[in-house]
Amino acid sequence: MSSNRDIIAEHYRASDRGDLAGMLAPLADDVEWTEMAGIPYAGTYRGPAAVRTNVFERIAAEWDGYVAAITELIDGGDTIVGIGTYSGTYRATGRYFVARVAHVWRLEGGRVVRFEQFTDTALVRDALG
Repeated sequence: MSSNRDIIAEHYRASDRGDLAGMLAPLADDVEWTEMAGIPYAGTYRGPAAVRTNVFERIAAEWDGYVAAITELIDGGDTIVGIGTYSGTYRATGRYFVARVAHVWRLEGGRVVRFEQFTDTALVRDALG
C-alpha cells in the first residue's frame, strides 16, 4: 500500500510527464479543490471533472511552459504539504512569471478529499497584464 506522501509524489510525477489522467487519479469523486482567491482560476471545484475543466485544461490553454516545480513534500500523515515554484508565460500577454507556491493535500483512505493552494497572486496577476 502506498503512503499518502507517495500518492502525492506520484501526482507531481504525472504532472511532470504531462499525464492529466495520472494527475487526477488520486482525487476522490467528491474532492474539494480550492484555487486561491486573486488568480483567474480562483474558487472551489468539486469532483475530478470540475478540477480538470476549471484548472488544468485552462492552464494548458492559456500558458506556455507552465510548470509547477514542487521540490519539497512535508509528510503530516493524512495531510501532505508540497512546496515549490510556479512559472510560465501567459500567452495573451507574453509575460513570464515565477512565484513560490504551497499546496495542502488532505487524504482519507488513500484518496485526496481536499486540496488548497497558496501562492503570490500579485505575481500571477502581473503576468496577466
